[in-house]
Amino acid sequence: MPGLALFSIVVFGSIVNEGYLNSASEGEEFCIYNRNPNACSYGVAVGVLAFLTCLLYLALDVYFPQISSVKDRKKAVLSDIGVSAFWAFLWFVGFCYLANQWQVSKPKDNPLNEGTDAARAAIAFSFFSIFTWVSTATPPERAPSAWLLLPRRIRNPERPEI
Repeated sequence: MPGLALFSIVVFGSIVNEGYLNSASEGEEFCIYNRNPNACSYGVAVGVLAFLTCLLYLALDVYFPQISSVKDRKKAVLSDIGVSAFWAFLWFVGFCYLANQWQVSKPKDNPLNEGTDAARAAIAFSFFSIFTWVSTATPPERAPSAWLLLPRRIRNPERPEI
């Protein structure tokens, strides 16, 4: 989970810190991604909410050994898998959206290339986040057979490889 939280911080931090520009002729800031405020808002929202989700599941991981009911453990594992798949999808949408808006941005809107590294970093870490969220839903040794291993992970969470 630390990698997930770090990637989320990089995405929303990059956009909040250097994702908005203002020109001398305009008094208002605009989003570096094709002047589309929705692109910046989406990146920030997904980054912040993904970070909060990481904290929530970190707390669940700490509390997990105290859960004695097999049904409750099953719900916890299934929610982890479902939420991870949901966030992988949101990061995929975010990557496509930010990359598209960056591609169609006009050079005249940013002649000094201010914030371009931060914009590219947000796009890159959105891409990396897709794979990290997918990997949290699957055991590293047998990624394709994660759904078959689910009952074993619930029975013995200390040793999911059994």
